[in-house]
Amino acid sequence: MINYKLVNTHDPIFEPTRKHPGDAGADLRARIDHPLILHPESIVKIPTGVAVEIPPEHVGLVFPRSGASSEGKVALIGTIDSGYRGEIFMSISNIIDKTLVIEPNERLAQLVIFPCYIARFFKVDELSGSDRGVDGFGSTGKF
Repeated sequence: MINYKLVNTHDPIFEPTRKHPGDAGADLRARIDHPLILHPESIVKIPTGVAVEIPPEHVGLVFPRSGASSEGKVALIGTIDSGYRGEIFMSISNIIDKTLVIEPNERLAQLVIFPCYIARFFKVDELSGSDRGVDGFGSTGKF
């Protein structure tokens, strides 16, 4: 169970909800008063009207919604740490060559809660070897 509160609104439309009972993500909406112009290749930060209480050793990840993404409005992946109690914001990018409009209350992103291993980091002089080694981007080929 995740506790949440509405921020700067009393409108229940901003409550994080799932369209279907088995959906992993809870929809996040644009808490804006007027339509917002989103120019090509631009990014805007949009409030959601909701804050959450994520349990320790868990993380909230903001992901794009497929419906909004198919229109060119793509939520950039964002991390909500378990200690954060402020309003969640979405970074929305326009990935098409056409000016778009974000409407008030529009569903743009989804929040998914995951268990999170809290790693401790240790500085060493050398790392152990592996089959992959230092090969990076593209090193495994296209197919």
